[in-house]
Amino acid sequence: MIAKKTSTGCIFFLIICLAGLFISPCVYAENRTAGIVLADDHGNIRFDQNREKQFVPASILKILTSLSAIHILGEDYRFPTEYFFDTNSNDLFIKGFGDPLFISEVIEKLCHDISLKTNPKQIHHIILDQTYFSDRIRIPGKGASLNPYDAPIGALCANFNTLMFQWDGRKNRFISGEPQTPLLPIFHKDIQKTTLTQGRIILTKQQSLLYPGLLIKYFFEKNNITVTGSVFQGKFKGNKTGRGTFLSPFKIKEVVQKLLTYSNNYMANQLLLTLGAKTYGTPATLEKGVKAVELFSKQTLKLGHLTLLEGSGISRSNRISPDQMLKVLLEFMPYHSLLRRRDNDFFKTGTLSKVRTRAGYILGNDNRLYPYVIMVNQRNKDCESIRKNLLDRVSQMSGN
Repeated sequence: MIAKKTSTGCIFFLIICLAGLFISPCVYAENRTAGIVLADDHGNIRFDQNREKQFVPASILKILTSLSAIHILGEDYRFPTEYFFDTNSNDLFIKGFGDPLFISEVIEKLCHDISLKTNPKQIHHIILDQTYFSDRIRIPGKGASLNPYDAPIGALCANFNTLMFQWDGRKNRFISGEPQTPLLPIFHKDIQKTTLTQGRIILTKQQSLLYPGLLIKYFFEKNNITVTGSVFQGKFKGNKTGRGTFLSPFKIKEVVQKLLTYSNNYMANQLLLTLGAKTYGTPATLEKGVKAVELFSKQTLKLGHLTLLEGSGISRSNRISPDQMLKVLLEFMPYHSLLRRRDNDFFKTGTLSKVRTRAGYILGNDNRLYPYVIMVNQRNKDCESIRKNLLDRVSQMSGN
């Protein structure tokens, strides 16, 4: 009789676990070391595990960097690029301010803007001013690989400091992998060294300093404005009445959306450095950027101690707790649509060796958002089983 009751009790307990009513002992038994928090849209905790323990966040840290950028720079902020055409020397000066989306289409618009406002018949030298950023910035966790996440940063950089290419069999030569971007002859040898027929190369630091000017030269010559001199670095010249300011077509929320969608480390740290310069003055440094985000986290989010070394999550020395990330998510809620979406899940993932993280919002059947954080810092453990059970839990709580 006792055995029968015990068997019935076990079956009943199993049914309850499968229904998701007692998630902690059943669902998360194999993830006891994971950090998890689920809340409603008012911040009321619905489930938590190790929520105050700090973990390596990987790329979910980009949500904090993005939120800081929106608040510090403002929703209507557009990255500027200054220019000055010296009518005496015919030299064109360009100064960058960290625009992470200074891409070919934007550069062509810049050239068009300069042409309309200065009407140059001929340009001699193109002189690039990179001094808005310090030239001694080293991002912790970034290596020297050919992966896009290792691309160099700078005050004036083009196309994420990367270059896409592909082999054209009919033309018997390499061509650009992007129709809007020319493949300049100066990079042919670097492409050949890869032995690939298509792919992407990362520019060296020295190449990245000149690449924007080479593209500017190309787009001017495409429109029959001759450039007779060279492209090189120098100090911006120009009085206040003669200089012009070109504003990026992308507002900061559009920048953030692209950053989060493609998990772009380069863009995240461009933002971080810009925040440092805006808050503490030029030149931008990594230390100023980190300090600016920490100040925002303390004053606006009321976060306690967290460890930040950079803004993308590439450093394994970054540390933040699920509870701290929840506060970030509650403040980021008006911008949740900037995240990637899968069904009713708005999310950002993070991946490093032995690190799997995920943070975002589950849209409930009651049309409310339920922010959640999953942080797993151990080998061979992913977030998917935890995520599925959080989805089930939200479904039950929101009236399915």
